[in-house]
Amino acid sequence: MPQGRAAGNRPSKLQSEMHQIRPFKSANQEATVALLRTASVVNRAFERIVETAGLSFAQYNALRIIRGTGSRGIPTLAIRERMVDEGTTITRLLDKLEAGGLISRERSFPDRRQVICTVTEEGKRLLDRLDPKVDALDEEAMGFLVPARVRELIRILEEVREQNAERGAPRSAVIRAGV
Repeated sequence: MPQGRAAGNRPSKLQSEMHQIRPFKSANQEATVALLRTASVVNRAFERIVETAGLSFAQYNALRIIRGTGSRGIPTLAIRERMVDEGTTITRLLDKLEAGGLISRERSFPDRRQVICTVTEEGKRLLDRLDPKVDALDEEAMGFLVPARVRELIRILEEVREQNAERGAPRSAVIRAGV
């Protein structure tokens, strides 16, 4: 029986969702596609919420990261390393947040090459309005799973990230590691 087919030679649920006729080459391929597809589905739900505030998910993610650092702020490159999608073009994203009055940027005094970002009061108010909606979606997205399965999912996803970290690492991390 091909790896991507369920018992009875029927297409898997993922194959059906994607209108895929041919079976997956392996269970590993199906799991990889399922992971990517699931991330896309969940991400779209979050995008719908933040778009009501005129933000992309990446902008929202950066704004939350900046807010989390408090009044001390955070260097630009450190934001990129903390992003859900580390491939985001950070400079343009921060330009838009700054133009919208949601963050401010200043050169660091000890190191003038470094730019420190802080969230403005307007940015805090916007996040305060979005937080309850995002928190509710977190619960909606995973609330159907019992806590033990949520912990198991977290553990499995940690393993997948760890095993793929070097292949998917941002360029700055590879350079720091000497690879």
